[in-house]
Order: sequence, then structure tokens, then C-alpha cells
Amino acid sequence: MDSSAIVLAAGLGTRMKSSIPKVAHKLLGKPLLNWVVDTAHSAGIHNIVCVLGYKREITEPLVQGKAQVAVQTNFAGTADAVMCAHDALADVHGPVMVLSGDCPLITAETLQKLAKTQQESHAAAVVLTMDAENPYGYGRIVRDADGQVERIVEQKDATAEQAAIHECNSGFYCFDSDFLFEALSNVSSNNAQHELYLTDVIEIARQEGRTVEALKAEDPDECMGINDRCQLAYATSVMQKRINEAWMKAGVTMLDPRSVWIEPGVTIENDVEILPQTMLSGTTHIASGSTVGPNTRLTNTTVGHDCVVDETVAIDVQIDDDCTCGPRAYLRPGTHLCRGAKAGTHVEIKNSTIGQNSKVPHLSYIGDTQMGSGVNIGAGSITCNYDGVKKNHTTIGDRTFIGSDTMMVAPVNVGSDVEVGAGSVITDDVPDGALALGRARQVVKPGWMEKHRESMNKH
Repeated sequence: MDSSAIVLAAGLGTRMKSSIPKVAHKLLGKPLLNWVVDTAHSAGIHNIVCVLGYKREITEPLVQGKAQVAVQTNFAGTADAVMCAHDALADVHGPVMVLSGDCPLITAETLQKLAKTQQESHAAAVVLTMDAENPYGYGRIVRDADGQVERIVEQKDATAEQAAIHECNSGFYCFDSDFLFEALSNVSSNNAQHELYLTDVIEIARQEGRTVEALKAEDPDECMGINDRCQLAYATSVMQKRINEAWMKAGVTMLDPRSVWIEPGVTIENDVEILPQTMLSGTTHIASGSTVGPNTRLTNTTVGHDCVVDETVAIDVQIDDDCTCGPRAYLRPGTHLCRGAKAGTHVEIKNSTIGQNSKVPHLSYIGDTQMGSGVNIGAGSITCNYDGVKKNHTTIGDRTFIGSDTMMVAPVNVGSDVEVGAGSVITDDVPDGALALGRARQVVKPGWMEKHRESMNKH
């Protein structure tokens, strides 16, 4: 698509009641502004100018490398905001879209239709309109006797008759660039808000005898702007449904899609089952044959084929094929479960490799550890990796058995084919093939309890 785009994203967003700009608020982990910019790229628009203003130090990094930046300093209205992009588009001739940076639900298909309508009609402007059940707050589309768009009237300037119109302005347009920037110089602030309205350009086009077209959005939700937290929640639910339906059509099973939340950077292969109360974030990838959930949160985590990840929190983790996690496992950054490994119930693992077919079945903490294959870690075992100043490493060789309630005080190396007796504290390296015991000697005093009771009774 040979089009350019201006994304309006300079406003304060006061109804969000937030210390950050409205367009920096996130929907499924992605800022509102980035949804719009990325959708424009998906539609084939690569010459994009974002008009930023309020707290630009927050919004500008969001679009770095994705769009040019123009700055609005006066906040004199939407026409002023568009004019701020003029220098960046000085050499552009042809269609230029104006998009709203707080409308994350717009689709690439709709933007392509908008540009195509302008190119085929050679119109001065094409307005994306919508039928709103409750049109309050939106600009109304006023048509002439022939049904052509005559002008757009803002809410505060509308008569009672105009306010009753349900066809509304979405805030998305496609203009002939030469006409747009010439017309902007003729926009007046003679209105209820004393602002320079971009919508006045439509009336200017009609006065000049230019064609103005309207394209009605098939789904009004696409045009929804986010002004407060309630609208953000609604838009999130709409996007959740879109994303989940797309994955189900691609071969992913969801028992209850309404309780599954998947961010846009996640990838899932077919024949994956996602159970309720699951959140998949960042660059998480799940390979075919795996079951994830319930009550699971994966962030930037790779899950291999034929895994079961049950009631697990995993962040920056690599899980290879045929692994089992949970229930109630916490896998922290740097964890790597090799093929066939298990991280079981109430297990926490951090910055460690659990070797092929090795098991940490329950009630254990493994940190900063390199573990070989075929290892079994007994319940309640801990690698004591922090000495109060720095983190220290533990290594455990192949086929080693660590008895329950063992403390491995790092730095320490436990060899291959080792057996460590339950209740041991291991402070020294253990060679291959050894039995290691680090217990205090058991002391038994027969008859002690009866004498103890007699003593207590005397007092």
C-alpha cells in the first residue's frame, strides 16, 4: 500500500487518572500506541509519523525504530496535531491516513479498505464512520439530501437534531495529502471549544467541490477509543476474544476461552490444550501436544512437545519435550528443564539446568545449579546458594540420588552415581560413586519422657 500515516498520540488522557500518558497504557501487555502503529505496518503502511506531546519521554521510546516523531506543543486541537506532522511528510504526495493512537482494536483489513476507497475514488477525504448505539461524545456525520457526507459536527457544537444522529466519526481518515495540508491552513477555532478541529477539513472539501467519501466500519468496536479504565477493560476483552478465536481456528483447544489470556507476541502450535485461568505473555511459545494450565502463568517461556505444565508460574524459562511441571511450581529466570525432566509440587527453581529425565518432585528449592541426567532430588532438599554476599553454584552429576531434606551448601560439587543420605548437610565435594552422609549422630534416651513429666509436675 503506497500510503503514509499520521498517528495522533499527544493528549493527556485525563480520564485515565494516571501519571502516564493514555497511549502508554497496556492492553494485553502491549501499549495502546503500539497496537495502532503495528497494525498500520501490517496494513502495508511503513511511512508513519506519530504526533506526541504529553510526557514524550515515555511515549517516544515506544515507537523508536517504528515511526518518525513529530511534537505537538500547543495542544490546540486535532487539526493542529496533524499540521505538526507536515514537515515530516513534506515530500509525500498521495494518500495519507490519520489514525487515533488510543484505538487499539482497528484492524489492518479496515485500514487497507480505507486506503483503497481513497485511491479508487480520488476523493479529497474518506472518513471511516460507525453506527454507535450510544453516540454521545462522538462527532456526528451530517449528510446532504443526496446522502453524501456534508460535514462532521462535534458533540458540543451539535444541535438537538444533529445529536440524534447515530452515524459517528471514528477518528480515522484517509486524505489526499496535497489537499489536507492546504485545507488545514483554513481551519478556524470558531467553535465551542475554541480548538482547531480536523473534522472541519471535511466541510472545506465540500465547499471546494471536492469528493468526500464515507466507509462504514463493519464492527463498531474497531473504532473504539480508550478514554478510561472501564473502556480499557472492555477493549481488552474484545482483543482477548479475537486472539483466542484465531488460535482455536489454528488448532488450539481451550476448555474455557473466556478464562485464557494470550498476549500478541505468543506463538502456539496446533494440538495444544490450554486449560482455564492461564495467562501466556511476552514471547512464550508452546509446541504441539502440550497441555498448559489450569492456573498457569508463562512469560517469555518456551514449552516443548508433549509437556504438562500444571499450576505453574514460569518466567524466562526453557522447557524441553516431555517435561512435567507442577502443580504449584515456580520456575524463575534462567531455568532449563531438559527433555523428560520434572519440576513437581511446591518446587522453586532458579537459574538452573535440570538434566534429561532428572526429577525435583516436591517441596524443594534448586538455585544456580547444573544438574546431570537421571538425578532424583528428595523432598525438602535445598541448594544453599547465597552466602549473604554472592550467589554460589552447585553441580550434581548423572544418576545421583539426593535423599530427602538435604542441604547442599554451595559452592559444592556432587559427583555422578552418588547417594546422599536423607537429612544430610553437604558442605564438601562428593566424588563419583560415593555415599555421602552429613548428619548429626542420633541420640536416644530411654524413659526420658516419664522423668520429664515428673519434673514438670513438681513445678
